[in-house]
Amino acid sequence: MTVTLADVAARARVSPATVSRVLNGNYPVAASTRERVLRAVDDLDYVLNGPASSLAAATSDLVGILVNDIADPFFGIMAGAAQTQIGGPGDGSGRAGGEKLAVICNTGGSPERELTYLTLLQRQRAAAVVLTGGAVESPAHQAAMAAKLAKLADAGTRIVFCGRPPLPEGDALVAALAFDNRGGGRRLTEHLISLGHRRIGYVAGPPERTTTRHRLEGHREALRAAGLEDFPAGGGTAGGLGGPGADGDRLVVHGPYDRRSGYEATLELLRRAPDVTAIVAANDTVALGACAAVRDQGMRIPQDISVAGFDDLPFSVDAVPALTTVRLPLFEAGARAGRLAMGKENPPPGGIATIAAELMIRGSTAAPRG
Repeated sequence: MTVTLADVAARARVSPATVSRVLNGNYPVAASTRERVLRAVDDLDYVLNGPASSLAAATSDLVGILVNDIADPFFGIMAGAAQTQIGGPGDGSGRAGGEKLAVICNTGGSPERELTYLTLLQRQRAAAVVLTGGAVESPAHQAAMAAKLAKLADAGTRIVFCGRPPLPEGDALVAALAFDNRGGGRRLTEHLISLGHRRIGYVAGPPERTTTRHRLEGHREALRAAGLEDFPAGGGTAGGLGGPGADGDRLVVHGPYDRRSGYEATLELLRRAPDVTAIVAANDTVALGACAAVRDQGMRIPQDISVAGFDDLPFSVDAVPALTTVRLPLFEAGARAGRLAMGKENPPPGGIATIAAELMIRGSTAAPRG
């Protein structure tokens, strides 16, 4: 026999309207009354009709979390942290009332799939959407994103960016939590320069991503401040990776944010400039590939060449030697994004917060020989 809202109301000795208010969380209810309703829901194992509820209300109990690759710890940590704040009231009771269903949407880095997921979440009247990681720097895609997010916001969906800068146009956001990728990239290269490195190779991410551009800009700021010139382009591409012409610098190679890219790009860098004494990788996963390539060439880390990463993913401290990297507070940022999505925390002034990056100096970097 199906349990109805009226059954819960009778059990809790309240009106059906009061039960609805407790379950939807859209009207203040006395604590003792709320406790009776939730106990009746548990006793009767009542399940709220989600589709009907979402039609009656402005939004549903669904929250979408968009990630490029859930298998990548960078995204997995942020998504998991956000989910801790979205899943329920946090009292450990497991009771109905106030919870949201967090759904992970894996875009694979595809701009088209990103827009598709947002459309699907719009159809489901999502209560909130959290978008993680860097954005594609395409004017057409940015315009499409701004239009789509505006429609979601107009329907009552909260929009939060986590580890992602705001769009050039559009004010649909509740908040944007942006990592200081530029500052972190600058401090990392400054550290290598302070050790005495002058020939520093750089394994960058995809050129169309905001994260790639900001980290590379920080790297170049440090080079310019030290009086180190960019090196002229040699032309061509290598191993399917972005060639030097994309940046006018033969010590920069672009590729995906994965280990294979780090391996192939490092081999290309060593071919172009055998005298490099340090390699900066786009992230820690790429850095692992760089380390493998260096070892396969018969060189030692850091005695022959230094290697550094970015993000401070959990495995970076367990690498041998441990990776010098830039720590981004991924869990803290994800949890904050979850609170903002749920309305548990007020947005930062102006809706934008820059989250500091911290340099972590470990054994994979040292002064160059000679």
